[in-house]
Amino acid sequence: MTTFWNVLRVNTMLEYIELKRYKANTISLLLTFYIIFVGMMFGIQVIGDPAQASTNTQYIIVNYIFWYLGMMTLQSIGWTISDEAMKGTLEQLFMSPVKPWKILLARLFGSVFNHFVLVIFLLFLSMATAGEWLNLNPLAILPILVLTLASMIGTSFVVAGMALIFKQINAFLQILQFIVAGLTFMPLSVAPYLVVAPFVKGVDMTRMVMIKGYTLADFTIGDYAWLVGNAIVYGIIGVAVYIACERHAMKKGLLGQY
Repeated sequence: MTTFWNVLRVNTMLEYIELKRYKANTISLLLTFYIIFVGMMFGIQVIGDPAQASTNTQYIIVNYIFWYLGMMTLQSIGWTISDEAMKGTLEQLFMSPVKPWKILLARLFGSVFNHFVLVIFLLFLSMATAGEWLNLNPLAILPILVLTLASMIGTSFVVAGMALIFKQINAFLQILQFIVAGLTFMPLSVAPYLVVAPFVKGVDMTRMVMIKGYTLADFTIGDYAWLVGNAIVYGIIGVAVYIACERHAMKKGLLGQY
């Protein structure tokens, strides 16, 4: 446990240093998402129903914040493996006394933590721009968010497994941006079958808290069953798929290839 904590601390600092050192890229990333939000907000005000403009704007704020967080989480270790393979340092990762999946998990935690700070900044900037202030109840949001991130992390390991075998998956990661956008922007009331998709239930419950003022007591046992089940199933599937891909890559000698 101490070893993993050290790995987690180092990788969190690594992610922070990269965001700080390449500040132009970080600022460009935030600016891009902010411009997208402003464009969607004005689009709703121009072509949307004026009576629903306030509610629709609140939905956009929550959805695009989760889009950002989902993209950063799902793509994180996939990009890491592709980058390590391109640099020729991927094999060194597997020479560590700490299991590679634990190193990747620590790096993913570090990335999520640092980008979560940026998400909070984007959230308040967006609310101030739109003049719409959401219900920020940390006692209700944080438990849901943790379980939502668990399913995101599981899905991220599936992407990492693909990167380990195929190395160059940039095209897929670009397509993934639109898949994540579809999952975060589509409400369950419109497409209830998406409840089986990763992290959709968590996003929907968070919307209820932030927009409609729900508390944890307002959700049903069924809501929690889907949320917890989603986190467990995708968490287990993600790690299992990654480990299977890792074994295949090692058996076929793919770690040193790019």
